[in-house]
Amino acid sequence: MDTSKHTMNTLFEQLGLPSSDNQIEQFVSNHKLGDSIQIADAPFWSVAQRHFIQESLAQDADWSELIDILDAQLRH
Repeated sequence: MDTSKHTMNTLFEQLGLPSSDNQIEQFVSNHKLGDSIQIADAPFWSVAQRHFIQESLAQDADWSELIDILDAQLRH
């Protein structure tokens, strides 16, 4: 059982993306979502990333809260 505290940095690591604070800020600046696009359907995810996001949200996994935060950041 994974009892580690997840952070935005560890979410980006899980997604296989650069995960420093600056790299996360750059990702959010470069990728935006329109109101009609669900986060898992964003065109910038790989198949594996999309699957991870879909599964995490469907199972209300530990990652869900961070995915929701990322979703909000990608919309502003």
